[in-house]
This record gives sequence, structure tokens and C-alpha cells, in this order.
Amino acid sequence: MSKFGALVMGPAGAGKTTFCNALIQHLRLNKRSCFYVNLDPAAEDFSYEPDLDIKDLISLEDVMEELGLGPNGGLIYCFEHLLQNLDFLTSALEPLSEEYLIILDLPGQIELYTHIPVVPTLVKHLTRFGSLNVSLCAAYLLESTFVIDRAKFFAGTLSAMSAMIMLEIPHVNILSKMDLVKGSVPKRQLKRFLDPDTSLLDDESTANPARNSKVVDPADTESVMGGASFSKLNKAVAHLIVDFSMVSFLQLDVQDEDSVGGVLSYIDDAIQYHEAQEPREPNDEIADYGDDEMMG
Repeated sequence: MSKFGALVMGPAGAGKTTFCNALIQHLRLNKRSCFYVNLDPAAEDFSYEPDLDIKDLISLEDVMEELGLGPNGGLIYCFEHLLQNLDFLTSALEPLSEEYLIILDLPGQIELYTHIPVVPTLVKHLTRFGSLNVSLCAAYLLESTFVIDRAKFFAGTLSAMSAMIMLEIPHVNILSKMDLVKGSVPKRQLKRFLDPDTSLLDDESTANPARNSKVVDPADTESVMGGASFSKLNKAVAHLIVDFSMVSFLQLDVQDEDSVGGVLSYIDDAIQYHEAQEPREPNDEIADYGDDEMMG
């Protein structure tokens, strides 16, 4: 029996858990079943209580206290412990039917899936090597305010591409928190960031040629971040992204139900969710309507 899931990830502060909450609310309003898995061993506050929480297996606070590790080292330890106890996931997910959308909420330390093979190993267990056979799609969130600093935007885009290559599953890349930039960035300008290309950096160089051509003191951190070498590095990163031609973005405003539904439709297409669902009989629709009337 097939299962379907979305792996929600991205850098810290991108709005991953907020997106998960909006997704759960949207699914419930549309009478779709979901199973929410929290894989962040440091997360504490939830609008919707997770159906499965990694903190029931191991918590970052305990690891840091008992082993004397820092936040990043402790997080890696937590995930290595999870990989040694994969039955914690398997036993919870095994009974789920194909009607469920499994939502897995990951922490914001991107090194877990771009630098070390912790999350890639987990993905392989969920999709290929284990018994679960989950059709999985990664939803990579990048905060839309990054478009204001184009070097930062391309760095974030590079991390999204790195995750795509490392995980080897369908990806939906998302510019989150669109409500924060709607008043400050014109719509026409925003559209240019949905399919990133090097012309975005060319515009910045044209607007401020002196900043990008000056020679700076290597000991001056602020000057280095605005000098010619930094500009060349950004252009090299942008060219790499364009050469691979893998990353494009959707826009997300979690306060807009249509926006959340639009992103969900891309996730459903990526995992072929609707193709696996059995056609509903007219009597089923009538029964559902009757149940709603009774509940009302």
C-alpha cells in the first residue's frame, strides 16, 4: 500500500512550522487526513499537537545537558540516534492508509541535509530501503525577505539546490512570508526571483558600480562583503545555479487560503497523490454532507 508525505525543510526562521500549521488547517477544512510528525528535537510550541514527536525518543535539551554538546552537535547526535531507532518512525507510520498526507517537520540546521548524510539516509529509509514505501516530496522554504539582499537570496537558492541533489526526491521550492515583502517589492520585480538568473546580480552591479569594483582591506569584514571579490563569488554562485537549471520558486502567504492550497496542489502532483485515491461514489458525498449537517 502506497503512502504519501511532504518533508518540510529550509533554514531557520523560514516559517516551516507555520507552513505545517497552515497545511494541516487547509487539509482539515477540505476533509483530508494528515499525520503530523515533528522531527525537530528542540521544538516546543505547536498550534497542532504532533501525532508523532521525536522528543518522545530523544530531546536536544537532554543531549546537550548529559553529553555537553552544543546545539549543532547535539542535533546531529539526535538524528544519528533516530537512525539507530528507525522503528520509532516505522511503527507509527506503517498503519497509515494512502488517504493520509504525512507531514514531516524538520529543524532549520541545513547541514543535516546539505553537508552530512543524516537526512538523506532517513529519506532512503522512508522511500526505498524500508517497508514504508512513502512517495515523498520535499518542500524547501526560503524566506522571501532574502530577495532584498540578492547575495543572500542566491546563497539560499544554492542551499535549496544542494538539498535537491543530496535527497534525490521531488522538490517544491517555496518563497515564504510573502506578506512581508508585498508592500516593499513590486510584483513584477518579485516574479523575477521565481526563476533565478544572473541578471538579478547584473542589475545590482549596474546600480552600484563603485561598490563592486573597489579593492578592500581583507581584514575589514564589512568591506569584504561589499567588494569586488565578493561580487565575483556571488556571480559564480548564480552561474552555477543557472547552469544546473533546477531551482524555481512558488510564492506562499500562509494567511491566504488559496496560496496554501496552490502550494499543496504542487505537492500532490509531485507525489501523485490523487492518482492513488479511489473514486468516491455519489452516495459517499451525500453521507459526508449528512454527517456535516448532524455535526452542525
